[in-house]
Amino acid sequence: MDGKGMDALLVASNANILYTTSRFFRGYVYIPRDGEPLWFIIKPSTYESQENVIHVRKPEEIPARLLEMGRQLPGSIGLEFDSMSYSDVERLKAVFPDAKPLNGSAPLRMARMVKTAWEIDRMREDGIHQAEVYRRVTRCYKEDMTDVQFQIEIERVLRLEGCLGYIRTSGNLMDINLGSVIAGDNADTPSPYDFTMGGAGIHPSLPGGANGTTLKPGQTVMVDMNGSFNGYQTDMTRVWRIGELPDLAYRAHECSRSILRACESMSRPGTPVASLYNKALDIARHEGLEDFFMGHRQKASFIGHGVGIELNEMPVVMARSRDTLLANMTIALEPKFVIPGVGAVGVENTYVVTESGLECITVFPEEIQEL
Repeated sequence: MDGKGMDALLVASNANILYTTSRFFRGYVYIPRDGEPLWFIIKPSTYESQENVIHVRKPEEIPARLLEMGRQLPGSIGLEFDSMSYSDVERLKAVFPDAKPLNGSAPLRMARMVKTAWEIDRMREDGIHQAEVYRRVTRCYKEDMTDVQFQIEIERVLRLEGCLGYIRTSGNLMDINLGSVIAGDNADTPSPYDFTMGGAGIHPSLPGGANGTTLKPGQTVMVDMNGSFNGYQTDMTRVWRIGELPDLAYRAHECSRSILRACESMSRPGTPVASLYNKALDIARHEGLEDFFMGHRQKASFIGHGVGIELNEMPVVMARSRDTLLANMTIALEPKFVIPGVGAVGVENTYVVTESGLECITVFPEEIQEL
């Protein structure tokens, strides 16, 4: 973690407390440039006090506790400007009045882009569980059910498989329940959220995903459901059909798979992230499918994203990205198409960046399957 100019970093957000401690509590993780991190815990009270665990009632107690331990107070401190409220940032500034406040969000994001072997193992476990759920998707379907009813049945299987029942996301434009089931023309409904596919949802307060569409012949059903089983997560999308589809839908779906194969082989450490997006767009254009690529009425400007503790981590796979791929990054690629009158097609996989290319950890058949 490169916290340039920071004597210490004070972690307060849920995701970064989990990242730095492998558990969650209410409180703060104090990470000095030199020395061992300290956990200042407000709740729960059941944590046993030990050398690195200090119980406090409020953050204002932290400086005195540091001095009691013989630690110097920092001359500069990183705070999570990007994920904390203005009032929380101002409060923590006041806790360390003599320290220069710096934005600690960027070094945390950069650190989380590259996974340890332990983190990758957790994500491999997620991929296995998620694939096992997808193997049972067809059994969840009943004739004349709605997309909402279908999603509820898939959610039941997810929970029985061990899914935590919660998708941790970054930012305020990522509200979601346990995932997304998009059927028919609902795939062409624009959404305010930063997802590749939209959907109207069932209420204006959560305008995304399944909207009560009755599943009927000639439609596709895109399933993009939760892959969180252990604090980390994988992201996987597959498509099912009801009856037969027009050739255009099959052609676009196979184009998505071709894009993934091209990205898999070219994505080695040092590869510009933007080149993956540009390759995908070139292939879609070559196939005459640009009008349907990443949406029809409203298009997403990216084809993938980092994934880990949060569903949407860095890097974002888009044309204006300045990032390069690094070994052991974990990214989800999701080149998708929306075919009016039919629905969404395409495949999403989660990958580990290796020296020889991308390794898929969401192994499940990619062809359009029949319900």
